[in-house]
Amino acid sequence: MPTRHDIRNVAIVAHVDHGKTTIVDAMLKQAGAFAAHQLESVDDRVMDSNDLEREKGITILAKNTAVKYHPKDGGEPITINIIDTPGHADFGGEVERGLSMVDAVVLLVDASEGPLPQTRFVLRKALQQRKPVILCINKTDRPDSRIDEVVNETYDLFLDLDADEDQIEFPIVYACGRDGIASLTKPEDGTVPADSTNLEPFFSTILEHVPAPAYEEDAPLQAHVTNLDADNFLGRIALLRVEQGELRKGQTVAWIKRDGSISSVRITELMMTEALTRKPAEVAGPGDICAVAGIPDIMIGETLADPENPVALPLITVDEPAISMTIGTNTSPLVGRGGTGKGADAKSAVKDRKVTARQVKDRLDRELVGNVSLRVLDTERPDAWEVQGRGELALAILVEQMRREGFEMTIGKPQVVTKEVDGKTHEPVERLTVDVPEEHMGAVTQLMGTRKGRMDNMSNHGSGWVRMEFVVPSRGLIGFRTEFLTNTRGTGIAHSIHEGHEPWFGELKTRNNGSLVADRAGAVTAFAMTNLQERGVLFTDPGTEVYEGMIVGENSRADDMDVNITKEKKLTNMRSSSADSFEAIVPPRKLSLEQSLEFCRDDECVEVTPEAVRIRKVVLDQKERGRTASRAKR
Repeated sequence: MPTRHDIRNVAIVAHVDHGKTTIVDAMLKQAGAFAAHQLESVDDRVMDSNDLEREKGITILAKNTAVKYHPKDGGEPITINIIDTPGHADFGGEVERGLSMVDAVVLLVDASEGPLPQTRFVLRKALQQRKPVILCINKTDRPDSRIDEVVNETYDLFLDLDADEDQIEFPIVYACGRDGIASLTKPEDGTVPADSTNLEPFFSTILEHVPAPAYEEDAPLQAHVTNLDADNFLGRIALLRVEQGELRKGQTVAWIKRDGSISSVRITELMMTEALTRKPAEVAGPGDICAVAGIPDIMIGETLADPENPVALPLITVDEPAISMTIGTNTSPLVGRGGTGKGADAKSAVKDRKVTARQVKDRLDRELVGNVSLRVLDTERPDAWEVQGRGELALAILVEQMRREGFEMTIGKPQVVTKEVDGKTHEPVERLTVDVPEEHMGAVTQLMGTRKGRMDNMSNHGSGWVRMEFVVPSRGLIGFRTEFLTNTRGTGIAHSIHEGHEPWFGELKTRNNGSLVADRAGAVTAFAMTNLQERGVLFTDPGTEVYEGMIVGENSRADDMDVNITKEKKLTNMRSSSADSFEAIVPPRKLSLEQSLEFCRDDECVEVTPEAVRIRKVVLDQKERGRTASRAKR
């Protein structure tokens, strides 16, 4: 079978924060993707182009770039297409799409942390698709690096995932991605490779071990849509890999849709990626990753084929969703108003906001176009929808993106997606890996015990840190992270990954404290806060507008308490404002969107607006809540 030796397609996969995007930056710079005058102005993590990616320091969307590598022997330049994939299992759909575009993977592992849950997840996907693997031990300069142990742990992981003999015979590259240095010789722990000054050994390993794309001569066209993008001038852009044949600008092709129907469409624009820009091209051959415009409704997983002989490629499949939450229109009394509730320009603010059910539904439908791992289901209410995804983080990212676009929504407490097996309810479980200092081991074990976690493994590296592995129900991890960081005083590291389904674990009680609930509308006063701060932890600043049923703090006891946080100090001639001693107000605890979702109980939800995130009761009326509670007791 003939192959194209002028091209290589490779994906870089790793656990979150092991340095994928940093090493791609170094590859771009050393392959001459930027002119000399541009190098000073190029940002770090240039591939993380999304605002949220830069803020959170993680990759959310799989992206492709291409570098032209000029071999040292003076041969023809070779194009290396690189797919930078997310390291977080919540964005597993992006990883699966990225792997469908490439012929091999570079598995990046931190020289200190070693293989972690997402390393297992992305490696399992690569081995299932029979992709050759290149192991890159990154961050060798870390003072706590333990290179030999990490390499052995990686071999154990390959054996654990039932890799065959060919897959275990992988080449190993040692690198410091931040400095842009790689070597095939193992450096001392905690040092940068000394026998190299650049990534040349890394590039040569890719050329040697990544198979060149194979194709059949004179085969009809087959191209697989793996991702979608949009352009203000060109409309929807489909990113695809050409498997067989050639794709030309202006060509008429057969578009095979997900339902099997076939339409005839014309390629109005064809582009190829060079570094970080797409440049117009005339033809794309087998193995090329290109972008086409002119097909407004094309979807991920569909095929462009030869009109005379249309043969569909297999659809891209992703793992089942594990977590769901209800997203609906904002039904609070402060809908369409500013962050404090008053807003100087309350009327003009309403015009820019997206508050109707139709706008929310249209936005969720648009998200489905590019996100294959999400599902949107109808509920009993016409203004609310159940959104299912891989994990809490993936759903929180979607909500955060929507609020930045001007949407106002009500978000229900995250729930797990169960399924029936042999007549019994099974729920998703996660494999949780925890790294903590030895003194916090007991606190973490106790925390996992209340969440029905089962310890599978424990190892002590002898450096004062312990690594523990638990199998725990997914719902036991909702709200876990905040409590975990408190118990370990911010030193613990926890990562989890979907492990499958097991029989229902029974009832979990994860939040022991009740809520402080505002019993009337108004503005928060410092006088009321001073009296209430002994009752628990408050969430609101003085002057914030609240309404009946809004949660203003966490009670120190297990029950909910209705409080008047708008109470004003009555001043008389006998009692002047200056006569009293002043008490300091404890600064309120500000909850982020993720923390608010974790804090929720079953009868609570989160109101999300562009300026504010508020927690509230589903039933705002105090008397109605009381009646419901008494009926439940009876």
